[in-house]
Amino acid sequence: MVESRLIGPVRVVGAGLLGTSIGLGLSARGIDVILADASPTNLSLAIDYGAGRAATPGDAPQLIVVCVPPDVTADIVARELEAFPDAIVTDVASVKLAPLTELRERGADVSRYIGSHPLAGRERGGPLAGRADLFIGRPWVVAAHDDISYQRATAIDDLILDLGATLVEMTPEEHDKGVALVSHVPQVVATLMARRLTDAPASALNLAGQGLRDVTRVAASDPELWVQILGANPAPVRQILLALREDLDRFIGALADPAAPGARRQVAEEIAGGNTGVARLPGKHGQDRRYASLTVMVDDTPGQLARLFNEIGEAGVNLEDLRLEHSPGAQIGLAEISILPEAVSRLTIELAARGWRIVG
Repeated sequence: MVESRLIGPVRVVGAGLLGTSIGLGLSARGIDVILADASPTNLSLAIDYGAGRAATPGDAPQLIVVCVPPDVTADIVARELEAFPDAIVTDVASVKLAPLTELRERGADVSRYIGSHPLAGRERGGPLAGRADLFIGRPWVVAAHDDISYQRATAIDDLILDLGATLVEMTPEEHDKGVALVSHVPQVVATLMARRLTDAPASALNLAGQGLRDVTRVAASDPELWVQILGANPAPVRQILLALREDLDRFIGALADPAAPGARRQVAEEIAGGNTGVARLPGKHGQDRRYASLTVMVDDTPGQLARLFNEIGEAGVNLEDLRLEHSPGAQIGLAEISILPEAVSRLTIELAARGWRIVG
């Protein structure tokens, strides 16, 4: 068993995806995890899966992690601060300024509270989706404020490091502006684009490729949750959307008469600006110039993708990233693999020799 920085016990309030994952990760390190949830079913499932135990009289947690929806976060944090006067309390809500402001207005003891936010998740929610490794390598923001000392906040740092996440320090204001740009506005844009598909003819939808799927992937998110998130962070989101509206107006103006002087240049500059922006995304998900792409046609039959991975490994090439696209009406898919540029020529020859069809 890996040694833990935390002493425990740790009380986790809310046994959904994040709460259960936190419980699983800490329990694997030998920490005594106390679980609480308003839903008896969620609580029982999380306990059955090994995320922790039920609360008992006399529990004295070192740390409390509140994992509930944003509209009740401040209520639950205030309740936990009052119920456990010796514990440090954090929450994992995706907005940080609103809960802190509300707690201060209530006169809660925020010298024992500091908000945090793990930028990790899955397509599914609930305790059944919980994973002990959910946070490994993911950013986890600690939203520092002046009412809590660094020494008291150490337990939250220990929680983050024990779960394998990367600790990022920001103020609540910096955090909320940041997630507005990288999470909240992209949700709005994806949603509005996906709405355009509602009445689209099937003939058009059959042409959809990976680009549309990439743009609209998060549009399947829970409306109730996003009403809460956007309602708790309206000002930064609105500011970015207003700027985006100006961008759209410029683009629309250029398309009104593509032959007009300067119209094509305007379109080109907007597209180039997008290239510049996406190139700044860290890691493999941005257009990282360290990697080159190679697209391979894969038969849509069991075992073919596994065979491709195996043969890439046999060729001595490391697969850095992968994107799959299915071809409508055909039993094939396109596997776009990202590899180091110097390996492209060699891997192309190796895969072609093994019978793979390389696109382009």
